[in-house]
Amino acid sequence: MAEGCMMALRYGMVFFNLLFWLGGCGILGVGVWLSVTQGNFATLSSSLPSLSAANLLIAVGTIIMVIGCLGCVGAVKESRPLLLTFFILLLLIFFLEILSIMLFFIYQDEIDHYAQRDLKKGLQLFGTEGNVGLTNAWMIVQTDFRCCGVTNHTDWFEVYNATRVPDSCCLEYSDNCGLDNPGTWWTAPCYERVKDWLNENLVALWIFALCTALTQVIMYILCFTLRACTTKL
Repeated sequence: MAEGCMMALRYGMVFFNLLFWLGGCGILGVGVWLSVTQGNFATLSSSLPSLSAANLLIAVGTIIMVIGCLGCVGAVKESRPLLLTFFILLLLIFFLEILSIMLFFIYQDEIDHYAQRDLKKGLQLFGTEGNVGLTNAWMIVQTDFRCCGVTNHTDWFEVYNATRVPDSCCLEYSDNCGLDNPGTWWTAPCYERVKDWLNENLVALWIFALCTALTQVIMYILCFTLRACTTKL
């Protein structure tokens, strides 16, 4: 009976950690693909130039793969040190996730103000040498979300020191259309457009977060139980 329970626990740990590891492989693969195919697409932030979607996915995917691998090897070999390391890392990530969510809701207004200020600062680098990634990022965002500027299309007036916007702000794109009549430009603020898009997909984001948390809790229980069994044995 005890051996059967141990076998079930071991297979359960291997199964969930294999899923975890495969998920990490998928995230890492998407990150590498974005880095290779969209190498010029960088962050919109001037303060955190390395905080691009590709770099974030690569970092998250690598961490998940390492943790999943630790869990699998620890379960197969019934190694207490590996299981303990896996448990501590998973617990640390779980607490960081909870802390991040709490801080986000507590300081939401401050985060909004900082993000808008930082994005407006980044506008000053648009089209300058060495900032191809940031320039392309703004062009893609404004085209896809049909918006212009951070809080208003007039944000660009301070960048150009003239009544002008990038061509990606135009209702119908053409060369130098950003010099035309303001009636031919998008006027919706990009910051609010992106926030609206996130709110529209909030249910999907919460479902993903809950599934991730549930998977982590199941792995905690399996890891703790398996480690306790190996200690008794």
